[in-house]
Amino acid sequence: MKKNNEINGLIIVVISLIVLFLALKDDFAEKINYLFSFNLWWLLLGICLVLAYWFLKALVIYYCTRKFDNKYSLKKSFKLMLDTQFFNSITPFSMGGQPYQIYRLKKQGLSLEKGTNIVIQDFIVYQIALILLGTIAIIANYFFNIFPEDSFLKKLVLIGYIVNFAVIIILFIVAFNQKGNRLILDISIKIGAKLKIIKDKEAFLARSGEIINNFHKSATILMKSQGHFLKIIILNFIALILLYLVPFTLIMGLGETINPSIAIITSAYVMLIGSFVPLPGGSGGLEYGFVEFFGFFITGAKLSSIMLVWRLLTYYLGLIIGAISLSKEE
Repeated sequence: MKKNNEINGLIIVVISLIVLFLALKDDFAEKINYLFSFNLWWLLLGICLVLAYWFLKALVIYYCTRKFDNKYSLKKSFKLMLDTQFFNSITPFSMGGQPYQIYRLKKQGLSLEKGTNIVIQDFIVYQIALILLGTIAIIANYFFNIFPEDSFLKKLVLIGYIVNFAVIIILFIVAFNQKGNRLILDISIKIGAKLKIIKDKEAFLARSGEIINNFHKSATILMKSQGHFLKIIILNFIALILLYLVPFTLIMGLGETINPSIAIITSAYVMLIGSFVPLPGGSGGLEYGFVEFFGFFITGAKLSSIMLVWRLLTYYLGLIIGAISLSKEE
């Protein structure tokens, strides 16, 4: 685990340096000047939006956890969210955050089964909110032609949308079709065992069966409490909107203008591209998507400067604060 974290950390450093070099290599002096020219109030508003995003995400975990432990505090939930930012930042597809959350919830007194159910619920509603905003962005672009037709960018957005939509479909299939899952699981394990991919067939079957059962229980709990289900979807939806407004504050902070709705739609497109990049923090893909899509509204040295500060607020800030929070174990 430690070795994997070190490798991921090295990847983050290397990619960050490459992105920094590519972003600053042309018109260096002008870009540095812009980096120190942001209006402080707009910059602070951007930071507040990121903090509000974290708070709402913590609130989702708080509400999910209170279903199992009515003494669980919002303070614990917020610290867990900050810790999670670190593990999300150093692992591909942000996969490290969820195992840590389960581990941490267990240390806080919840059983492994309850912790897994909480994390699964959080993951399901987040994916639903993400795909809802992505769908709205695609529909808005279709009707209002916000972005000119670009076959390559269009394909990247489509791939990102399909990947995220497929995740939702798979989650619901796993959650509600237990018999079908068992059949697929049995066949897959038998094939894997014959191909020598799976060494201990029985142990793998038991672990996989437990995962399916946890998904089913989590989805059943969500569906039984429709008010709770809707509330945490709305919280995730609002949280993402706040995060998607960060570029708006930075663009305004350099004296340019953009419609807030356009900024949200553009950010949703950027996130669809970055979501399938198999590197920590979606590094490379998110920067590329930001420059390409926001490049329709702002260009030159200002665009590169805004992109760098945007990544600082939405990625590196979480990485740094998460690391500090993690070092202060309760």
